Amino acid sequence: MNSIAIKAIDWAKSQSEIILQTGAPLGFGMQSMAREMGVKHPERIRIDFVESIPLPDDEGLLSIAHSFGLLSDEIKSLTLGYGVYIRSGMENIRLLTHEFRHVQQYEQYDSIDSFLEQYIHQVMTVGYRNAPLEIDARAHEIPVYKSDS
Repeated sequence: MNSIAIKAIDWAKSQSEIILQTGAPLGFGMQSMAREMGVKHPERIRIDFVESIPLPDDEGLLSIAHSFGLLSDEIKSLTLGYGVYIRSGMENIRLLTHEFRHVQQYEQYDSIDSFLEQYIHQVMTVGYRNAPLEIDARAHEIPVYKSDS
């Protein structure tokens, strides 16, 4: 693993911890939606609504993340394990289901490290839009959610 990937994983883990400490747990309806996205443990998810998604302080990491379209001042959300950042006012069903699918992917890979190694490799190889993990998340987006209750 290269030094940029190591820095990205370290940053992601530290941000995930912040979200898990400060974010809000999902209500029952949102947990049900997360389960529909394949999440095994939706009760572990925390959402932190923020004015802007935090960016890494490391200039090299930030530069590479910008160049591959991973992080910018414009992103609406970011999932890091069970922690989800969402820009205030940007939340909608499509965005939530997309991010919940990323939580499911993290569960499938068993760790932030394993997921990000694969995710970073995909994005650096085929680009953000064509990365299989992004294609999968987009394929699971629901524009409008209809609850059973």
